[in-house]
Amino acid sequence: MPTYDFFCNACQQRFDVFLTFNEYGKKAVHCIHCGSENVRRRMTKVRIAKSMDSRMEGMEGDLSSLAGMEDDPRAFGKMMRKMGNEMGEDLPAEFDEVVDRLESGQSPEEIESALPDLGENLADE
Repeated sequence: MPTYDFFCNACQQRFDVFLTFNEYGKKAVHCIHCGSENVRRRMTKVRIAKSMDSRMEGMEGDLSSLAGMEDDPRAFGKMMRKMGNEMGEDLPAEFDEVVDRLESGQSPEEIESALPDLGENLADE
C-alpha cells in the first residue's frame, strides 16, 4: 500500500496514512494526533534517476572550464561540489572536507599539506 503524507490544519502535525489506490480520494482521512478531518495532503520530494551519460553531459561545461581554475580554489571547490551532487552517489567524508577547504579559499597545495593521509583508504578499496 502506498504511504501518503498529510498535514493537520487543526493541530499543525504531520502524519502518514496507508491507503490503497482505490481508497485514495474516496476514504476520509483523519489526523492521527487529534482526530480532525481538517487535513491536507503534503507533496513530498520526487527523485529522478539519471543515467551516467546524462550526468556527464550535465557536467561537460564545468569540465571544459577546469583549465582556468588552477588559480581560483573557490571556483574549483564550487565546481567540485556541483560535480559531487551530480554523481548522485555517497562520496567519502574526505571529499566534503576538501571541497569545504577549497570553497574557503585554501589552495590544493595547502590542503595536501594539511591532510597528508588524504586518499590512503581509497587505495585499499
